[in-house]
Amino acid sequence: MRIASVNAWGGMLFDELVEWLPGNGADLLCLQEVTRTAGLAGWTRFEDGERKLPQRANLFDDVRATLPRHQAFFLASDSGPVHDDTGGRHRQDFGLATFVAEQLPVVGVDSAFVHGEFADHDEWREPVRPRVALAVRTVDRVSGRSVWVVQVHGLRDPAGKADSPARRSQAERLAQLVRRIRGPRDLVVVCGDFNLLPDSETFDVLGEVGLTDLVGAADTRTSRYAKPVRHASYLLVSDVAAVERFKIMTEPEVSDHRALILDI
Repeated sequence: MRIASVNAWGGMLFDELVEWLPGNGADLLCLQEVTRTAGLAGWTRFEDGERKLPQRANLFDDVRATLPRHQAFFLASDSGPVHDDTGGRHRQDFGLATFVAEQLPVVGVDSAFVHGEFADHDEWREPVRPRVALAVRTVDRVSGRSVWVVQVHGLRDPAGKADSPARRSQAERLAQLVRRIRGPRDLVVVCGDFNLLPDSETFDVLGEVGLTDLVGAADTRTSRYAKPVRHASYLLVSDVAAVERFKIMTEPEVSDHRALILDI
């Protein structure tokens, strides 16, 4: 079974992303920074006072069209205004999406907010926005072992990626989700854009529930990211012996984040 995770950057590199998706072999694909705008396709403009970014109006539907034989799950952390090419204003949901190959049974879905709760913004002005984790359970048909794949997009703090009380609380909420959903024989994979440094106390908290990080201090950013700190995305497993192969993808570049690819 192959699991892939990447922050999709709202579809900024849309052409590269949709070219890569069909051939990457992922049985479970975890995407962060996914957009969904009801009744709208194409491009929108996002502004939060700090950044102005083009984003796909409905990256969730874009990916569903690219992977029509995958089961699709979208979870919104918050929503707010975006504008189309004519200046029209729309409400856009922002969150996580997990896509599961049709040959795999989905036998469980769960979620939890790891910071705050859902917010419907009049404007994108909040310095620290809500964050949610999405968990999907499937069964490997070869081994018969059940697998929980949990993805999260961690807090983005203008002050940087250092530990903070909010990030400690986020880690504890994520660990609580893992404790709650995991059965005695389940393999658990936790992945996503954590927005953390490799020495974060988050990994100690998750280590207490039996999760081991595979990324460490490796570079998880592409050439599209200009800042010097190159750490953001991580992938943890509850059973290292189940890992057949782990790769941090350097090419092609489909985002400002490198994709993480795990074979178990």
